[in-house]
Amino acid sequence: MKNKLILIVVAVVVLIGGFIAASQMYKEKEAERLDFVAKEDFKKFVPDYAPKLGTLTPEVYLVEFLDPECESCRAFHPLVKMLLAEFEGKVQLVIRYAPFHGNSRLVIKILEAARIQGKYWETLEVLFQYQPQWGSHHHPRPDLIWKYLPEAGVDLNRIREDMHNPEIEAMIAKEIQDGQDLGVRATPSFFVNGKPLETFGIEPLRELIRQNLQK
Repeated sequence: MKNKLILIVVAVVVLIGGFIAASQMYKEKEAERLDFVAKEDFKKFVPDYAPKLGTLTPEVYLVEFLDPECESCRAFHPLVKMLLAEFEGKVQLVIRYAPFHGNSRLVIKILEAARIQGKYWETLEVLFQYQPQWGSHHHPRPDLIWKYLPEAGVDLNRIREDMHNPEIEAMIAKEIQDGQDLGVRATPSFFVNGKPLETFGIEPLRELIRQNLQK
């Protein structure tokens, strides 16, 4: 009877200890996440209006400055989605714009107009899928975008109307300014919890995410 009582007490102590340790780990991780959120320039990286994908309470904010007409952005897009799946529940992707190409502003306006319909990510996928056709650097044909957009399930008439919303133009101007302030000179450019990716590539990006998760 005495031995059984001792075992029960030990089990309770272990459970309580485990709970305390788990609670402490959670508090530490939450503190690290909030440390970046609390920084004065957090909104410079993660403005409220930016499209976001992934967990709502991330340990890592993966900020990508992209240009929808950029070939490298198109090539890297599936790799970014792979990282979101790899670090599911820990990472949030934040899309920012750096319109360096000739038709980028037009395409961003289309994307943002599609977002009003709740079709942002579907439209981005379609735009990247057919980018070689409409965004060829030798012979760009942005008019072809309207041919492909129905595959995203959007209302084309609403897109044509909403894309001229002055708030979208103001947002693009802010994106350009933020990109300049943060030293964005090429696309895609990545920041992980405010830290720039110094060496471009999927492995350096994965490692930078890991380093921020291990802190």
